[in-house]
Amino acid sequence: MGDSSNTGKSGIKGFFRGVKTEFKKISWPDKTTLLKQSVVVVAVSVVLGLIITFLDTVIQYGVSFLTM
Repeated sequence: MGDSSNTGKSGIKGFFRGVKTEFKKISWPDKTTLLKQSVVVVAVSVVLGLIITFLDTVIQYGVSFLTM
């Protein structure tokens, strides 16, 4: 996958061997890091959702005011 050398393996079997090799190179986060990052993602998503809701409401009232 990462290197361009041809080992003679081809087809679907070679592809999955390459995938397996690449997965061994991944450094997976531990549970505490994963939990912290998940909390941050959820918090940012909630804050962005609230900001978008606020802006949508303000724009809706603005357009409604202008079209009356």
